[in-house]
Amino acid sequence: MYRTLACAWGPQHWWPAETQFEVIVGAILTQNTSWSNVERAIASLRAAGKLNVEGIREVPLRTLQRLIRSSGYFRQKAQRLKNFVAFLDERQAGSLKRTFAIHTERLRTELLALNGIGPETADSILLYAGNHAIFVVDAYTRRILERHHVISTGAKYEEIRGLVERTFRSKPLPPVRSGSPQKQPRPEAHPPSVMSTSVRSPLAQIYNEMHGLFVQVGKHYCLKDSPRCESCPLGPLLEKRPPKPSSV
Repeated sequence: MYRTLACAWGPQHWWPAETQFEVIVGAILTQNTSWSNVERAIASLRAAGKLNVEGIREVPLRTLQRLIRSSGYFRQKAQRLKNFVAFLDERQAGSLKRTFAIHTERLRTELLALNGIGPETADSILLYAGNHAIFVVDAYTRRILERHHVISTGAKYEEIRGLVERTFRSKPLPPVRSGSPQKQPRPEAHPPSVMSTSVRSPLAQIYNEMHGLFVQVGKHYCLKDSPRCESCPLGPLLEKRPPKPSSV
């Protein structure tokens, strides 16, 4: 799947952000909403000069709610942003550099202990902001792997993440840098950004690209109600899969 998609579409330049903290803000705001709504909220924070640790720390909660209103659930999300900055201040004196130097599993446990931070959000922060080698599982990933009979229906988040990570660790692949010509139009990728082009380990880069590629498949081909398998690059692979789902 990775080779097929990477060769077809090339780098996806995830996460589109200029700073680590912008990635974190986006990961929290994107819960239960579209990325276009998140972009509007981030633009509001940037225009107000609040898209940084100091800005979120100092801005009144009601003002923060107003700035991120477009992201939906703005009251809860504003408090989660405040909670994250309080976590930084309490544990690492407000330093993202010191925070992301913590061992992956330990930091993941600490992130999951924060109210409103679930596995997908925590792993997005670790991978895209901290460049930790950890795979992000979202609804698109689950849907694609279920339809290709790679996982069983109802597989748990940690089971899916473990399966993907074991697969890539057992057979490392070099990141693919460019897409090849395709009959079907290539989904538009984000333009390169400071964070999408930051230095990371080969394994973290593959997890980064794999997640971004799955998002493109889920948005444009593996639709919830009317999948477009005949035009999807993964269509030929689907035809080769056994009919009965396997367990993770």
